[in-house]
Amino acid sequence: MESAQDYWAARAALDWQVELGADEALGETPVNRFELVDPPRAKAPLTTQDKPPANAALAAGQAQNTHLAALKIDPVAEAAKAAAAAQDLAELREALAAFEHCDLKRGARNLVFADGTAGARVMILAEAPDREGDREGKPFVGQSAALLGKMLGAIGLSLEESVYVGTVMPWRLLNQSGPSPEQVAMMRPFVARHIALAAPDIVILMGNLACDAVLGQRGITRLRGTWAEADGLPVMPMFPPETLMRQPELKRAAWADLLEIKARLG
Repeated sequence: MESAQDYWAARAALDWQVELGADEALGETPVNRFELVDPPRAKAPLTTQDKPPANAALAAGQAQNTHLAALKIDPVAEAAKAAAAAQDLAELREALAAFEHCDLKRGARNLVFADGTAGARVMILAEAPDREGDREGKPFVGQSAALLGKMLGAIGLSLEESVYVGTVMPWRLLNQSGPSPEQVAMMRPFVARHIALAAPDIVILMGNLACDAVLGQRGITRLRGTWAEADGLPVMPMFPPETLMRQPELKRAAWADLLEIKARLG
């Protein structure tokens, strides 16, 4: 009779625990949480023989610091080395594709290197591809490409046949604030090598980013319309098509710049 009472008491306790949400046993045997256990013994202090020599620890720390310093990479120096090694435009494109020190590369679909005709007398340096340009792999697409085509056609040039287009940033920008100064700095060697290998007669710098990469200056409203020089080549800063679409009143200034370019080409 007593065993039956113990059974039903245990069953009631078990049902009560199930109602509380305890539906799984955590161990094979019950654990007495109120049982006193001996406190853990303190570890014996290290003897002189157990401790590493002070000079050995110092030497290990210095070796680690030296190793970390060796791992520190200068992205600008790496870019300059890679750009200088490229002997033609195809090799420069491969060098950019292999360059892993610019975070923008991780958020882009394509490397937007160039468009148009290599070896043309006129080279346009665009800022960076937008979302559509990143998708299609071209510096100018859609409405901006159509407007640029009309602008060039007005002075007897063709975006497909008589102009070569490169980019400062070959990857799409992730925000409206533009690339960081560090990102621009690591692209400068590639831009300079790109212009040298393309060997145009005239370079058109479209936008602040292009002016910054080539001339080290910003302020396209102030710079546009005035010839400058970079690596022995005449360069003309201009408003990019995207700016002209947002501010149509600037098209008069752009037309004046185009006439300057036409006169320079002869």
